Amino acid sequence: MAVPKRKHSVPKCKSSRTGTMKQIPEQERPYEKCASMGPDRLSDAELLAVLLRTGTRGETSLALAQRILTEIHPSGILGLLHLSLPELMEKKGIGRVKGIELLCVGELSRRIWRTMSMEEAVTFTSPTSIAAFCMEEMRHMEQEELHVMMLNTKHALIRDVLLFRGTVNMSVASPREIFIEALRYHAVSIILVHNHPSGDPAPSKEDKRLTERIRDAGSLVGINLLDHVIIGDQSYFSFKERGLL
Repeated sequence: MAVPKRKHSVPKCKSSRTGTMKQIPEQERPYEKCASMGPDRLSDAELLAVLLRTGTRGETSLALAQRILTEIHPSGILGLLHLSLPELMEKKGIGRVKGIELLCVGELSRRIWRTMSMEEAVTFTSPTSIAAFCMEEMRHMEQEELHVMMLNTKHALIRDVLLFRGTVNMSVASPREIFIEALRYHAVSIILVHNHPSGDPAPSKEDKRLTERIRDAGSLVGINLLDHVIIGDQSYFSFKERGLL
């Protein structure tokens, strides 16, 4: 009786999306690529894959990173500055641990940018330097925030204090709260900074009234309001620059 020939199955090559990282050529794996070529040679997805470390069942860390960047924001990696932990955890493959890791990546990038900006703009003598210091952090915010920058006699930053989050209006942003903080830090002058989530930095009537109240209150207590800068998306409005202070 003839013995039937055994068919030899050829293993299918799985892609980086559905296989494991071991099935990707070593020189193309994000971790090894970073070690041999440097982090600047990695794509956004590859950098994120290194940080995530592991993927999900049937999905490599690289595939997970690519999908996350596609889903979280039209501009990809900027979404890390926009989403909360619950919103991140709604994405397939992101649990609490990975969600917290992604939040920390976004916060770390903000702090690095602020530190670099502070080193480059030690003093705030122009609206441009103020806007440069705040732009990258505040232009991505989806809620309004009102900050008071406390300055010394040389216009160097003593402290940047977040006073309010939400709609900045007359009933919320009182001169009393602002100057309590200014006096606490022995500020000689202050700068108001807040953002418009719409991206349009044009001041509202409330913004103008608030600026007038803070200016007048400051003259009474001897703390000068140098400027009120409104941050939009890659644009700003300066009350001083427009001759309104």
